Amino acid sequence: MEYLRIGEVAQAVGVSVDTLRRWEADGRVTFERQGNQRVLPADRLGELKASLTPPRRGTSARNHLDGIVVAVTKDGVMAQVELACGDYRVVSLMSREAADELRLAPGVAATAVVKATSVMVQASTPPAP
Repeated sequence: MEYLRIGEVAQAVGVSVDTLRRWEADGRVTFERQGNQRVLPADRLGELKASLTPPRRGTSARNHLDGIVVAVTKDGVMAQVELACGDYRVVSLMSREAADELRLAPGVAATAVVKATSVMVQASTPPAP
């Protein structure tokens, strides 16, 4: 049987090793032990990823980026929510009320749904020192 070390699982799922350790303590994931290493049977990775993916609701948006909330910063009115979506980092600004209603917090599975006018920024040369 093939096993994945906790760091490999973290990379595949798009979260930190610390998040996986917290999830294990909370009973959300169960790792086996090989010596001092936490490992997951490779055939259970798909099951873990599926458990983190919220169900899709009907929408006309085509771009859905499944991920994990890694940070939420709130002030009096607004919230900044950062998601790790595989190789991508997505930051969303929303009302604090919306973030509270969605119960967004680090470690929560979420989906970034993108449907907007495209805005891209690309530096053609490195910034001057």
